[in-house]
Order: sequence, then structure tokens, then C-alpha cells
Amino acid sequence: MSVVEPERTSLNPKADHLCVLVHGLWGTPSHLDYLAKSLREKHAEDKLNILVAKSNSGTYTYDGIETGGERVTQEVEELLEQLIQAGTPIAKLSIVGYSLGGLIARYAIGLLYSKGWFEKIKPINFTTFATPHLGVRTPLRGYHSQLWNAFGARTLSVSGRQLFTIDTFRDTNRPILSVLADPSSIFIRALSEFKTRNLYANIINDRSAPYYTTAIASTDPFVDLDAVDIRPLKSHSPTILDPDNPVSPKSTKEPLPPFYTRLSSDGQSLLTRIPLYTALIALIPVATVAWTINSGIQSFRSNKRIQLHEQGKGLDGYRIPLLMNGNSARSAVGGAFRRVNSAHGQDYLPESQDDDSDEGAGEDLPKLELKRTSSRKADFPTLALSDEQFEMIRSLDKVGFKKYLVHIKNHRHTHAAIIVRMQKPGFDEGKVVVRHWLDEAFEL
Repeated sequence: MSVVEPERTSLNPKADHLCVLVHGLWGTPSHLDYLAKSLREKHAEDKLNILVAKSNSGTYTYDGIETGGERVTQEVEELLEQLIQAGTPIAKLSIVGYSLGGLIARYAIGLLYSKGWFEKIKPINFTTFATPHLGVRTPLRGYHSQLWNAFGARTLSVSGRQLFTIDTFRDTNRPILSVLADPSSIFIRALSEFKTRNLYANIINDRSAPYYTTAIASTDPFVDLDAVDIRPLKSHSPTILDPDNPVSPKSTKEPLPPFYTRLSSDGQSLLTRIPLYTALIALIPVATVAWTINSGIQSFRSNKRIQLHEQGKGLDGYRIPLLMNGNSARSAVGGAFRRVNSAHGQDYLPESQDDDSDEGAGEDLPKLELKRTSSRKADFPTLALSDEQFEMIRSLDKVGFKKYLVHIKNHRHTHAAIIVRMQKPGFDEGKVVVRHWLDEAFEL
């Protein structure tokens, strides 16, 4: 079987392991070129097949996690059936999701699990890079954050509503992200089948998917890097932090320098941001109008695509029961808008709600008591997340992810740099991330 699109999808009849790569919002398969190329350089063609999903390219990612997951599932199933008919069936499956692609991947594995594929194929690696597992709702309280969360949710069609968790998924009366993390769902059952579950999360400067959501965390220790000691992993220092002990608060915090010399965590002087803020004040009204018009157009087109997707494409097989039983756990936009969102900062729960651990907690505890996932988190205040987000954290942590925290210093667009989304000198630190993933996390 010949190679199709070099450095992306590549197939060999001798390989019994398939790795599927899924890109993110506004993405194309080319965004995953470095991941695919690095996989191929690490593992020979007769050992590993690579499928770079292409059915959700560009604005098709507006169409939601469910539709995107069904498209990817269809791609995977068609390839698996093709290889079975050729007499070279796949025995092992891995799947990698970048950004929104990680959520689409979580949906797709639930469908594959429900359709019986995991009885024929052994799930090996599930990995996400900068994936907003908890959505992208700003963890702030007050009218300004409510306005931002409401506005941002309506600029990306179905995907936007799902990422801001204001959607109601099917007949569950719950957001799709809540269903994806329900312990009784096919999605959690599928996730638990994988031999390894790894995630990579930027600790700073990810304006598309901030640390708390990509790391599945109720705290953010990295808001002020001057106040903490960061512990890099020696083998991949300083980019990858020690997963067992990545950070701790400093015993005594040195006073900040005067305002006019103060540096932010990424080394940029506050004074140098004044021209940026001035430009934003002038551009935001224009950008808002343009973005709103474009969002309306894209939402209209997205709804049309979803209608066509649901008509006559044999997808009834994917509209399957999502929950295994009735006992469920609970009966960002682009450009200037990302800058505005990241400028908000974060709010925290009152300390009176921030002093309990949920280790060994039962299912009948009040919701706010479900927020702790490790005793070390008591060192940092709890973010003002929603009750649903706390429940997602509890469920996903129970399944278990190995969490690798990434400190990219040399480029402010860490969301793209973490997977080397394009060849840029400033993205070289992302190559360290990919090398760590291949050497330490990915099992053949």
C-alpha cells in the first residue's frame, strides 16, 4: 500500500498499529505535519500506520464535537475495513488530539468502543496537546466575565457553545463536555481502555486554551512565576516540568521591582504593552463588527453542513446510547478576542470553600467538595470554575492522565508552538515536547 500525502497519512500492509492524528479549531491536516513526520522518523512504516484525519478541515470545525467526532470515526472505520479486506487488519490503535481535536478524539473513541472495535483492536496511546478538556469558559466572576463568556460562546457556531458549555446535548439537558466526562458514559469507558493516557499543557501564554483546562486542574500555580519554584524534568529541561513535582510556592516572595521596570511572566515589559492596548482600543470596535458578521455567516454555513451530515449519510449507526446506565454522575475566539480574554486574569473561590480535599470522597458530597484532586493543590487557591467543571476534573482524574506541563519561553504563541504547528525558529521548544512524547510517552 503506497504512501499518501508524505509526512501525513502513511500506510503499510505490514504494520499492525494505527495512530490517528486529529487537528484543532480552524485547523488543517498540515498543522500536524511535524507530529506526523516525527512519528514516521521514530517508527518505521512496517511498524506503524499513520492516519491524519482530514474530514474536519478549516471552518468544518465550527460544526461541533459530535459532528466532528462522527466524521473522524467514519474515516477510521473506513480505513480499518479497508485493511481488513486487504487481509492486513489492525491490532493496535492510538489516537492523538491537538486543541479541539482532543475533544473530537474523545468523542470518536466512545463511538468506536460502543461499536465493538475495542474487542478486536487493543487501545494503546491516547494523547492530547493543549486540549481544553474543561472548555474555555473564563474562570471569573462578575458581569464582565459573564458578558465575555456569553459573547464568545456565540461566535463559533455549535463548537463555540460547546466550548463555553452553554449547549444542551441531545436529550441529556447537559453540555456535551459534561457528558464526555460522565463516568457512566461510553466516552469514559473508552478512555479507560487505553494503556496510556497522556496530556501536554502549556503553563503560560496559551491564549486559546489556558493552563487550567488543558491540564484538567482546579488551580493555576503559574499566574505569577516569580512566586513559585518550577522544577524541570532533567532529561528535557527546561521545557518539560517534572510530572511528579512540577511546582511549589516559594517560602518567601521577593518584592516586585518598581512598576516601570516590572516584567511579566513572559519577559515583556508592561510599558511595551501600552501601544498594543492603545491599538486594541481602536481596533476592537471594528474587529467586533467584522467578526460578528463573519461568525453569523460561518454559523449559517455550519448549520447547513450539520443538516446535510445528518441526512442520508448512514450515520444512524453513530447516534447510539451515550450512557451505559441511568446512574450518571450528574441527573476564545481568534485574534484580538484571544488577547482580550487572556487579559482578564482569574478569580478564585473564597477561602472558606477552598480548604477540603476530596480524597476518598463519596458521590453524595456537595459539588464544591469535589474540586480537589491532589493534596498539593492546597498550596494554591481554587479557581472559580463551574460545578460541572469540578465534576469533569474529578471524573477525568479518576480515569487517570499522566500530565506533562510545558514551559515554552521563547514564543508567546505557545498554543501553536507546543506541536510545532508550522516551521518557525521560535517554535523550536515544541520540538523538545514532541521528542519527549515520542521517547517517554508513546508506546508502540
